[in-house]
Amino acid sequence: LWTEPRHFEVADPYVTLAACAVATSRVLIGPAVTPLPRRRPWQVARQVATLDHLSGGRVILGVGIGGDWFGDYSGFGEPDDRVAHGEMLDEALDIITGLWTGEPFSYEGKHYTIRDVTFLPRPVQQPRVPIWVAGTWPNKKPLRRAARWDGVLPLPRDDFNELSPDEVREIAAYIAEHRTSAEPFDIAIAGRTTADLEKERGHLTPIAEAGATWWYEHFGIEDSVEAVSQRIAQGPPRI
Repeated sequence: LWTEPRHFEVADPYVTLAACAVATSRVLIGPAVTPLPRRRPWQVARQVATLDHLSGGRVILGVGIGGDWFGDYSGFGEPDDRVAHGEMLDEALDIITGLWTGEPFSYEGKHYTIRDVTFLPRPVQQPRVPIWVAGTWPNKKPLRRAARWDGVLPLPRDDFNELSPDEVREIAAYIAEHRTSAEPFDIAIAGRTTADLEKERGHLTPIAEAGATWWYEHFGIEDSVEAVSQRIAQGPPRI
């Protein structure tokens, strides 16, 4: 939790992702993560479906409950109630996937109500856009939620650390225990790498062997555009 006011220049993520979609042709894109309790789920459903069409079906939707580190809830008069936010997240995911069917959809929940709404067009990807759920390790409830969907974004409690291979292995085992679908499931691990390919091969191989399927490079909010651009130009590490 920040102990002093912090102010950063921040771009709208979905406008930025739309620009990424039309400027690229192969890379997968998506937010990591959209805190759904801070947004109307039907708006997110429309934004992601539109982005899926702009990109030709290259979107992954990362979701979570977010936090109030920068006053993103309290600063706008919204309660920072993590239990309620978890309920809202579950309802929002049901709503988003229901709207993506393109069929008449109604929903009656504790936090949201929808009556006979049809959303078109459907996303390009069928049966729907993949959904990855974020959560702070070692909290187990986000992992149980993620097991219902297509992937997990487990984040270390300390932003300055990285999940170890043993932790990744434990996460994979817990997901497998609660997974009811036989469809593929992704485990995306965040961290920072360098352009030293041999060093990073030794760093990432144990993480992959532990069950990780994706690595995503972590950049802090204080990283400059120049530093991020330079790291992207160096290319991804390969194992």
